[in-house]
Amino acid sequence: QVQLVESGGGLVQAGGSLRLSCAASGRAFSSYTMGWFRQAPEKEREFVAAINWMSGTYYADSMKGRFTISRDNAQNTLFLQMNSLKPEDTAVYYCASRSGSRTPPQPGEYRYWGQGTQVTVSS
Repeated sequence: QVQLVESGGGLVQAGGSLRLSCAASGRAFSSYTMGWFRQAPEKEREFVAAINWMSGTYYADSMKGRFTISRDNAQNTLFLQMNSLKPEDTAVYYCASRSGSRTPPQPGEYRYWGQGTQVTVSS
């Protein structure tokens, strides 16, 4: 079983930056594909980005150029650097993991989830 704990959320002004972290338990972290998703109130969970064990990355179109996903396998940690934040980026951000090397955008493809961290961008 994998346990995931997100941190780094908070309140930021539009145009600002935040760096989210996701600490993972378990020895197999380096072999998992990891993903970031977000969910705004009354909206469906939305794919943000994913990274596989080879550090191959995949982004949602609206995040490209502003968000960067990365991982530190030695520290069992996943990151999401978010720049040029907009009010519409306000959501709870979740990290998730799955086995295999694919980086699918569907939430149902991921087995383990963290509890989420709130990101609020003020205008």
